Formats: sequence, C-alpha cells, structure tokens
Amino acid sequence: MVYFSNRWPNAYSRFVLENSSREDKHECPFARSSVRLTLILCESLRIGEPPSETGQNFHPLFFAQDNCFAELFCICIQLLNKTWKEMRATQEDFDKVMQVVREQIIRTLTSNPTSLELFRTKVYSLNYSEILKLRQTERMHQEEILAAPVLTLREKLKPELLELIKQQRLNRLCEGTLFRKISSRRRQDKLWYCRLSPNYKVLHYGDVDDGTENPPIESLQEKIPVADIKALLIGKDCPHMREKGAGKQNKDVLELAFTITYDLEECCLNFIAPTRYEFCLWTDGLNVLMGREMISERTRSDLDILLSMEIKLRLLDLESIPIPDAPPTIPKPPSNFNFCYDFSHIEQ
Repeated sequence: MVYFSNRWPNAYSRFVLENSSREDKHECPFARSSVRLTLILCESLRIGEPPSETGQNFHPLFFAQDNCFAELFCICIQLLNKTWKEMRATQEDFDKVMQVVREQIIRTLTSNPTSLELFRTKVYSLNYSEILKLRQTERMHQEEILAAPVLTLREKLKPELLELIKQQRLNRLCEGTLFRKISSRRRQDKLWYCRLSPNYKVLHYGDVDDGTENPPIESLQEKIPVADIKALLIGKDCPHMREKGAGKQNKDVLELAFTITYDLEECCLNFIAPTRYEFCLWTDGLNVLMGREMISERTRSDLDILLSMEIKLRLLDLESIPIPDAPPTIPKPPSNFNFCYDFSHIEQ
C-alpha cells in the first residue's frame, strides 16, 4: 500500500477520491482489498512454498522488472477498483469481486506474459463481462459432457482408448530412458539406461557414458525377465529412499523414485526418473507388464484428452461425408516466407 502511494501517486489519489465520492455501501475498501489481493497474488505465484528442483514452470515477467511483485500489486489493485465499478459492487459483494479478480489474475498469468505491460494489457482486457462469457462457455461445455448419452458414450469408448494408452506406454519403455544414479551424497554423476525388449519379455539395462542418447539394446548387459518382476514400489516405499539420509531427501526426488523387486523379492532395481512425465510413463508401463491398472495422473489426463477428442468427433454431423483412413499429405513448403511477420519485438 505504501509502495503504491509512493510509486503511483496519481493512481493512488484517483483510487481514494473515486471511492470517497461514492455512497458508503458502494465504496471499495482499500486496506481490506489490499490484504486480500496480496494473499491472492502469493497463492497464484506460489510464494512461500519450497522451490522445486525439477520444476520447469516460471513467470518470465519477474526477470524483466525490478520490484516486480510490488509493481504487480499496483496493477492489480487498480484492476480491482475497475472490476468493482464494472460489477457495481457493494460491501456485501466483496467476496464475489475478489473471486472475479482472482480469476482475472490466474487466467492472465497462465498465458505467461513476458512483461508487466503485457500483463496489464491482457488482464485489463479480461473485464467482468468477458469473465461472464468465459464462465458461460465453460458451463455449457460441462453440461454438454455431463449429458446422459455422452456419459454412456464415454464408458463405451474407455476400454478402447485405455488399450491405446497401454500400447503407447509399452512403446515408450521399448524406446528406453536415460536415468541418473544418486549416491548418498546426492551426486548425480553416473548414468544408466533401461529399455524393454520389443517382445515385452525382458528389461535390459546398464551403465552408459555421458552423451549417450539411445544405446542399442545389445550394449545393455544386465537383464531382468518381466516374468520375474514381483512388485513395483514408489516414493518413500523405495529402498533407496529409506537408506541413510533418506529423511532429508527432497520431496521432488521422492516423487520421481520407483523400484521394481524381482527374483523372489530379494533383488531390486532402483530408479529416479528425470521428470514427472517419465515417472508416469514408466510406472504405467511396468503396471501394464504386471497386469495391473495404470494409476498415474498422466493416464487420467491422457484418457480425458482422448475421450474429449473422440466424443467431439462422434458428435459431429458427418452424414454423407467420407472420413479418410489416413491423414492428408503435408503440402510442400512455400518458395519463400515473406508473408510471415515477426511479432517478437512487440512483446519486448
């Protein structure tokens, strides 16, 4: 609040004067709004949470502006006042206004604006009427996908699409993945590769040199027959997460760890996936090999996407329209690209 009054005195004065000239019940409470807005920004930006060692999401606008959080607050407090006026809000509508402002901020941050000016432009374009339109569209979409005939069709399509996902997981295991070994001192200097044989019967693995991308299956000397795999352990249940110092293991590493036990459960092979995506693919694939269900969040996401696409295709009015079995051929590139325009300088 002090930063806003010092940094943007004209905007601060306008905020105060506008609200002092309104009726008491229509006045936007500056202090109360500032406190709630700060909490919304902290929650949206995940401020106060421990940093992720493997996370790849970030907000580029924080690298383009000094005092970015305070400047962001200054933009959003003016947005709040603008939204308050658009909603003709009273004191009783405070929570409703804050919900709309939260939605405006989150929707804008999701687009990853590269500067505060872009953030300001985009968040101001999401006025109250635009938010209402987006909510109505999403509500109609929800009503459509929750209709009884659509739900019946979803259940009918699920087995076929789950088989497609299973095949994709097995294909990914056959391609293989490069893993890192983490010692008790948390060093990650050793690499090893693991892949499934094309007939889905043997896991091949072995150490590889740095820079190796896709070693041939013959170069991986160690083998584990799939029939000998007894169990799949994940997270803190893994032996390499229970070893000395495991209590200090980072939460992110725990979420990437999995182990397969084999040969009467006396032997085990420990993994730490490079990404959460790879973790989901491998645990799903191993569950498929053991005849179990795929339970990762990636399976749920993939299934929802495939179901949504398939249902939309089934609901299209395609009577008398031939549907090709193969995708259309990709045309040759044009002789030049003079028609293209570089918009990158606009975002700077």
